[in-house]
Amino acid sequence: MMRVTLESNRKGEQEAISGVQALIVSTACRVGMGNLVGVVAAISAGGAGAVFWMWVLALLESSTAYIEATLAQLYKEKDPLYGGFRGGPAYYLHHLFIKDGSKRKHSVIASMFALSGLICWCGISQVTSNSITSSFKNAFSIPPLYTALALVLVAAVIVLRKNATVKVLDIMVPIMAACYFFIAIYIILKNAGQLPAVFARIFTEAFGLRQVVGGGLGAVIMNGAKRGLFSNEAGSGSSPCAAAAAETSHPAKVGLLQALGVFIDTIVICSCSAMIMLLTPEELTSGLQGMDLLQTAMRYHLGEFGIIFIAVILLLFSLSTFLGILFYARSNVAYLFGDNWLSQTLYKILALIMLFVGGLAAYQFVWDLGDVGVGLMTIFNMIALFPLAPQALSALRDYEENVIGKR
Repeated sequence: MMRVTLESNRKGEQEAISGVQALIVSTACRVGMGNLVGVVAAISAGGAGAVFWMWVLALLESSTAYIEATLAQLYKEKDPLYGGFRGGPAYYLHHLFIKDGSKRKHSVIASMFALSGLICWCGISQVTSNSITSSFKNAFSIPPLYTALALVLVAAVIVLRKNATVKVLDIMVPIMAACYFFIAIYIILKNAGQLPAVFARIFTEAFGLRQVVGGGLGAVIMNGAKRGLFSNEAGSGSSPCAAAAAETSHPAKVGLLQALGVFIDTIVICSCSAMIMLLTPEELTSGLQGMDLLQTAMRYHLGEFGIIFIAVILLLFSLSTFLGILFYARSNVAYLFGDNWLSQTLYKILALIMLFVGGLAAYQFVWDLGDVGVGLMTIFNMIALFPLAPQALSALRDYEENVIGKR
């Protein structure tokens, strides 16, 4: 994975993106508000033990991310609107159910995946806005209405311009991820003496007798798995929409990059968020949920600067997530409605409306809408992954034997 990441990325297609740029786009969604709000929600609902199940699922989901990204490369198409390539689960599902030479333009399962993806991303648009307005209200006492309006205006300037998304994410994602990572490392090192107790709590609550007897073990596992999937997206079929857009010398290289993205997201960044919260005394966070819990933890570690920092970093994380999901949506909109700018623009406007509404909506509602969309996408995507996985594994063997083996 690291070898592929460090390789030069020359592109033949002028409008195509490189494998690393595809990783950045997918990382924009993975390393987004799911790493902050998702981890907060997992710990709020499932306790510290949910973190352990996020780790376990991430290791398994890395292999899923490889399979779906490689398949996206194998079944990608030219993109006549944006240039470069497009693809994703809707396209490999289409090839799975529609024979070559058939005049049918749509597969039922592929269409259902594409539609559930568009529903999911509208839900995520609301989650991003809701998280930002809550944090800015806590940090700066700014009314949610004003924050939502400003966010929509900034997002509109970017997403309504052709191919501006990747350029913005190329700059934004590495900077925001590095800032958050180093602040988190500072907090962890500052509280290094408490780490053994934190890890003991994670493992105790992951397998604890109290959770089993109380019937809470299922909730611990479910919340860890659900929020882990919401964060790293592996298996849901989102990141293959970015993976398909990459131009590369071998499909397996993009698959390996996407597998690395899951590791970066959950094992590294989500763990940082978990440590920030679990290193905070329980009496300070008891009964708190959502942004209140996260900002209380940051105030404990960094004072008032912590509240301001987490508000700004959440803005960047959430904006990058929104930009990333609209990049994903391109291929699904094209599959459902054909190659025309009208449908592409109308979906962007719908997402911007949802972004605004989310800033004023109830917290649980926006999570539920996103969860339903992610669940449907994952079900439809898995229908294709099992029968088509041998093709992706064959690509990996070919890469190992004919590319790595000859170096």
